[in-house]
Amino acid sequence: MSSSHIFARNPTQDLPKAVAGDGIYLIAEDGRRYLDACGGAAVSCLGHSPTQVIEATCDQLSQVAFAHTGFFTSQPAEDLADLLIQHAPAGIDRVYFVSGGSEAVEASLKLARQYFLEIGQPERTHIIGRRQSYHGNTLGALGSGGNQWRRRQFEPLLPQQMSHISPCHYWRWGKPGESDYDYGQRVANELETEILRVGPEKVCAFIAEPVVGATMGAVPAVDGYFQRIREICDAYGVLLILDEVMCGMGRTGYLFASEYDGISPDIVCIAKGLGAGIQPIGAMLCQGVIYDAIVQGSGFFQHGHTYLAHPTACAASLAVLRQLTQPGLMEQIQTQGVELIHQLTHALGRHPWVGDIRGRGLFVGIELIANSETKEPLDPSLKTAAHIKKAAMDEALMCYPMSGTVDGRHGDHILLAPPFIMDSADIKEIVTRLERAIIKVSARHASAA
Repeated sequence: MSSSHIFARNPTQDLPKAVAGDGIYLIAEDGRRYLDACGGAAVSCLGHSPTQVIEATCDQLSQVAFAHTGFFTSQPAEDLADLLIQHAPAGIDRVYFVSGGSEAVEASLKLARQYFLEIGQPERTHIIGRRQSYHGNTLGALGSGGNQWRRRQFEPLLPQQMSHISPCHYWRWGKPGESDYDYGQRVANELETEILRVGPEKVCAFIAEPVVGATMGAVPAVDGYFQRIREICDAYGVLLILDEVMCGMGRTGYLFASEYDGISPDIVCIAKGLGAGIQPIGAMLCQGVIYDAIVQGSGFFQHGHTYLAHPTACAASLAVLRQLTQPGLMEQIQTQGVELIHQLTHALGRHPWVGDIRGRGLFVGIELIANSETKEPLDPSLKTAAHIKKAAMDEALMCYPMSGTVDGRHGDHILLAPPFIMDSADIKEIVTRLERAIIKVSARHASAA
C-alpha cells in the first residue's frame, strides 16, 4: 500500500509523479516524457508551459491574489467577462465565475429555478436531461446527468425533479434506412413528448452537451437536432442550458460549441479549457433577460461560493482567452481535427475492435466494439478501457479511455482532446502510440480467450 496520505481518485493505482511540463508533454519524476493527447480531461488546451498565461498569473499574484466578491470586484474579472461576452452567442450578456464545471452547472440549475420564481411561475421545478450525459459530480449536476454508472450508488440523494430522454448518437441508434436528419428530429421530439408527460407548466429547463464528452466519447449531435431542440424549448417556455464544460472554449473548433449549430442557449456553462489548467476556473453565462429578472425581482441570486471570480484565476483565464481568440486559431483546430480523424481512420479503421471514429475539431472519440455487423460492445469484464489506458501510459501517451459508452455499463471508447499547440508530427506520434497500445491489448485479450 502506498505511503502517501493523499486520498487518491483510485487508491489501488500507483501513479507516476509529474514534476514539470513542456509544451504537449508532462514530465515524470523519473524523467519520462508523456505526450498528453487528452489534455488531462480536455483541460490543457495550450499545453503545459504557456508562458504568457503563467506570466499573467504571476503578475496578478504580485498585485492582489484574492478579493471576496461579497466586498470587491476585480479588473481581471471585469476584463474577462467583457471578452467572453464579446464572443458569446447572441443575447448572452452576463457571466458568473466559479471554480470548475460542476459548480457552473450547479449554478445554472439554481439560476433556472430562481428565474421562474422571479417571474411568477413557481410551479416550474422539473429539469430534463439526456441519458448517457454527464454534467458534473455535485448532486444537482449528477442528477441532471444521465450516466447510470455515475448515478447508481448516489441515487437516493439525487434530486427527484429530473428525467431523461435519449441522446443523439446516430451511428449507434439510428434505424435502418433512417437518415441522420430524420433520426435527429425523432430523438429531439422526445423532448416535446417528455415536456407534455411532465406538464408544460412544470418544466424549468433542458440541459445537454452540444458534443457529448466523457460518457459517450466525443459524439456530436446530427445537423438540425439542436435547432429543433431550441424550437421546442421556445414553444413551451423552457430554458435551454448547454453544458460546454468539456466541448467549449475552442475544443470543437468554435469558441462556443453552439456556434456550429447556429443557436443561442439561455444559459451556457464553460470550464476546463477556459483556464487551460493553469488555474481552476469555470463560468455560467446567461441571457440578459434572465439576469434582468433577478435584478428587477428579489435583486439577489441566492447562490455563491468562496472563490467566485477569483482574481488570479480570472487573470490566467483572460490570458488564455486572448490566445484562443487570435485570428485563425479556430480554423486551425478544425483542420487539425480533420487530419487527426483521417490518420486514426488510416491506422485503426480496419482493426476489428474499432467501430466508429468521430468528433468535431480536436475532440475525437473512438468507439470500440466486439462485432462490426451488430455493433455489439466488448464484454465489460474484459475492462478494455482500463487496459488501454495502462498500455498507452506504457507508450508514454495520455489518452482518455472510458467504459459504459452504451448504457453506463456496456461499451468502451477512447477520447482524445490534445493541446491546440501541436503540429502534424505530433498528430502522427499520437496515432502511432495509440495504435501500438490498442494492438497490444487486443492481442493480449485474444491470447487469453
